[in-house]
Amino acid sequence: MLESVKLQKRQSTIRQELAGLVGKTDLTEDETRSMEVLDKEYSQNEIRYRAALITEDDERREAGAELDTRSDREYADLIGKFELRQVALALDEGRALDGATAEVVQEMRSAGGFRGIPVPFEALEQRSTVSTDTPSPINTRPIIERLFPASVAARLGISSVNIGQGSEAFPVATAGATAGWAPTEGGNIPNDTPYQTGESALEPNQTLGAHMRITRKTLKQSGAGLEQAIRRDMNAAIGAELDRAILLGSGTSGEPLGVISGAGTYGITSTDMTAAAPTWAAFKTEVIAFMVANAITDASQVKLAIPPAIWGDLDDAIWDAGSGITEWDRLAKHVGAGNIVLGNQLTAGTALLTTTVNGIAPAFVGLWGGIDLIRDPYSDAQSGGLRLTGLVTADVTVARGVQSRVLTNFG
Repeated sequence: MLESVKLQKRQSTIRQELAGLVGKTDLTEDETRSMEVLDKEYSQNEIRYRAALITEDDERREAGAELDTRSDREYADLIGKFELRQVALALDEGRALDGATAEVVQEMRSAGGFRGIPVPFEALEQRSTVSTDTPSPINTRPIIERLFPASVAARLGISSVNIGQGSEAFPVATAGATAGWAPTEGGNIPNDTPYQTGESALEPNQTLGAHMRITRKTLKQSGAGLEQAIRRDMNAAIGAELDRAILLGSGTSGEPLGVISGAGTYGITSTDMTAAAPTWAAFKTEVIAFMVANAITDASQVKLAIPPAIWGDLDDAIWDAGSGITEWDRLAKHVGAGNIVLGNQLTAGTALLTTTVNGIAPAFVGLWGGIDLIRDPYSDAQSGGLRLTGLVTADVTVARGVQSRVLTNFG
């Protein structure tokens, strides 16, 4: 029982006893002393009661915060115990799912939209094992980083959104308050501009598929090792292709429209650098353009993706023969080597610069639900093998084109 409730009941009892004593005309010495003791106790209990209420209010707030996050933590714990090996055996042998794996699958199926066995994206994270062979998940991170930490898209600051169902729109301010001086005493300041927003939507129109072939020997011989094999294989396949589509998706043939290939659609400035060699001066022009657009205040706020060939050209180009300083040295000095990523996905002679403004990422990737893992029982039936197809619904959009710039056709 709460301390405040106990004190409240005691105060009620004291009031009843005092009421009985006050009604008497002739009090004995014992009754008089009893009244004094009860009155003193009542006064002390009032102070204790107020203190108990303050303490219990803090406890209620802490408990409420715990209740708000408990369900998320419990689900994260279940995800940490999810076993892809159970999914593979369920599809191959019809073995029933159990434990945390069964609970997660049931939870995801309740949302609908899965033909096979649903697998959460978090289950593809790389896990390390301890001496007891108990899987231990790495720290939870946004979906893109969790799928492939070395991703070019992730290092460029592109954000991901996990969507249960339907579409997701991102309103971004396009016009708002203006500032100006009153021309005369008592005069009006310049007319204000209506606050306006534009919307960029993520829609579940594109589906990425990853195929896996598991032989009968692998199923019978690998045991728990199959868990890590499935994670690594599907992680690499989905990660590499999704990373490519985020940057270079054509917007046709089932692909989302990538940031670079869709520069014109997204309002991203693209500059043709034909016959120009990659130098710090060329990139500096784009950095200054970011500054002029009030997107950044310092070159280190820019993130840059270049193909390995451009890195080679920059490193070979000597800016100051006497000091041995190269164009790469100058670029790394101002932008920061940690903000530059080499990407094999980029086409030759292409570079992408991005920045995050007021917490808004340069682009967004929508991932719906989880991975829909479907079994093909026929293709390898003669050899007893198993084919799995993992389906991922994803989309890409750019909320504000001014946060990205593209350079093409470096010589």
